[in-house]
Amino acid sequence: MWSYRHAGFTVHQLPALNDNYIYLIESQDHQGKEGAVAVIDPAEAAPVEAACSELGLSPTHVLNTHHHWDHTGANLKLKERYGCQIVGARSDAARIPGIDIMVDEDSGFTLGSLPVRVLEVPGHTRGHIAYVIADALFCGDTLFGGGCGRLFEGSPAQMWESLQKLARLPAATRVYCAHEYTLSNLRFARTVDADNPALAERISRDTRTRMDNMPTIPSTIGLELATNPFLRPLSPSFCTAYAATAAGTAGEALAVFTDIRTRKDRA
Repeated sequence: MWSYRHAGFTVHQLPALNDNYIYLIESQDHQGKEGAVAVIDPAEAAPVEAACSELGLSPTHVLNTHHHWDHTGANLKLKERYGCQIVGARSDAARIPGIDIMVDEDSGFTLGSLPVRVLEVPGHTRGHIAYVIADALFCGDTLFGGGCGRLFEGSPAQMWESLQKLARLPAATRVYCAHEYTLSNLRFARTVDADNPALAERISRDTRTRMDNMPTIPSTIGLELATNPFLRPLSPSFCTAYAATAAGTAGEALAVFTDIRTRKDRA
């Protein structure tokens, strides 16, 4: 377990399954007392139960980004044990096990005293959402370290719009995604953005991090903008250079993104 302090809350990062991360958000009120506790995308119950026992916490909420089993697998068990409420996308409520609170961009959510911004980010699934709490982004499988989610239910245009929405967050926003895929993503990134010095530096740094058995996540929006091949189409110069080497690909952002996503799917 790794812990990260933010103003008004702490994020505890729990490894699960082979490469998942579950996040435990411990909010605090202005007097510093324990407030609400949220579990984000619980793939399995055991890591959450162990962390809660160690930290002396009891979850009040489960926040799901989307319906896939490796994000909702422990919903019902945690609800039964702790009596917590399940929060998920209104548009995908039928596929969120045990859902109690349905949210969307208009409704948002409040975790204790913490305002939670909800972003609708379809592409990986049609009902995918992300949660923003102050300077922390919990984006499930939409944005990864150096990558983005596969398009199981959405179109390239939907995913590109969703990624642009995340890219507009402040550069210092910490990116808490749900999987440790960074090194494999960066190896692919080098095949489409080989002359990027920021990417080379990140590959070196994150390789050392993983050799030390540490997570490469959280990342930041700024780092992803500089090194993530699925956000690089936001740069017109990158699009021009990419189109010059990719036969039949127009030099506009959506076309470049689509071609890169197709190449990654085939890699």
